[in-house]
Amino acid sequence: MRILVVGAGATGGAFGSLLQEAGRDVTYLVRESRAKRLRRDGLRFVSPGNDRTHQVRTVVAGETAEPFDLVLVTVKAAALEGAIADLRHYVGSGTFLLPFLNGMAHVERLDQEFPGQVLGGLVKIVATLDGDTVRQMTGLTTLTVGALDGAGVPEGVIEALDVPGIDLTVSRDVVGALWEKWAFIAAAGVITCLFRGPIGKIIDAGGLPKIIDAINELEAVAEEAGHPVSGQAHAQSLALLTEPGSAFTSSLYRDLTAGRPTEGEHILGDLAGRARHLGVPTPLLDLTLIQLRANRPTHG
Repeated sequence: MRILVVGAGATGGAFGSLLQEAGRDVTYLVRESRAKRLRRDGLRFVSPGNDRTHQVRTVVAGETAEPFDLVLVTVKAAALEGAIADLRHYVGSGTFLLPFLNGMAHVERLDQEFPGQVLGGLVKIVATLDGDTVRQMTGLTTLTVGALDGAGVPEGVIEALDVPGIDLTVSRDVVGALWEKWAFIAAAGVITCLFRGPIGKIIDAGGLPKIIDAINELEAVAEEAGHPVSGQAHAQSLALLTEPGSAFTSSLYRDLTAGRPTEGEHILGDLAGRARHLGVPTPLLDLTLIQLRANRPTHG
């Protein structure tokens, strides 16, 4: 399969590199400035115990290329609309799209634009973009993929993604898996953004009961939406978000405190809207949204 990776950031660069190392046909859709640097310097990917630089193929929006077989959408939520406009030129009738964003709004948006061609996907990886270098901090690299309607994933897609370094799972209920991850990420965002600190300090300040309330509150939204969180996932959330002394913070919190744009509306705002529609009260989520919106970066 010819694979197009939309974005060469931390997630796109890491997964694209692993696919390329396994001999897959990979091209990156990036901005002109990023394309120039990649063509000149290659893509450097540093993972635990390995530091390598690959020469890569790139395409810039508007450049001519045949439709790709598989498109991995790895941009952040704020860049989704621009990515849709850019990648449209490279999607044919037989193309599958696999987004790696959190939440559900992006899946519905892509399916609206490319009906019947979108797969559900979620990844777990701890990586960052350091300048132009992709740095992976732990060995965790998982990818779960499934058909939105519960049908099978095309064998060609599974074969293309089943490579060394990527722990691939094919799910019969990928929508449920997406909701499960969404509930956890939202709970982590609510807890650390509302109480403005890492888990350990929040617990030390007497916040443990509210942490548990936040987890239960957001899992209640998933359950009412028809996608209850499994007992195993609930236990994992409790273990991670109630660990005494933990320095864990959410990416939402890190972006907020650094004054960067956040994915708050995509992760929390969308969930709050669905909760209201379903009649599920979410007082902690609502307070967190006020916090995020009141501290939203302004550009003059």
